[in-house]
Amino acid sequence: MTDQLISVIIAERPYRLRVSSEREEEIYRKAAKLVDEKMQQYAKNFSFRDKQDLLAMVNLQFAVDILRLDNTAKDHANLLDQLKSVEKLLDECMLSES
Repeated sequence: MTDQLISVIIAERPYRLRVSSEREEEIYRKAAKLVDEKMQQYAKNFSFRDKQDLLAMVNLQFAVDILRLDNTAKDHANLLDQLKSVEKLLDECMLSES
């Protein structure tokens, strides 16, 4: 598939983007929808002066979520390394008993 121009709407404004696949288009459309949904949640629960405030808070929330996921991934990688070390020790113990 060749690059395709799509339009997504965020905060009632259209943004044109170039995507390289239908899968990428789907991801961008879902992301734009998610941003709008988060903005609506913030608008209901917090006072704000304009949409820029909402966009800033949504952006901050997504950044926090990414950092949390990154930390979780690092924790999982460390745990996997530790499990591999334990497995190696167990293998060595089993071989030495044979």
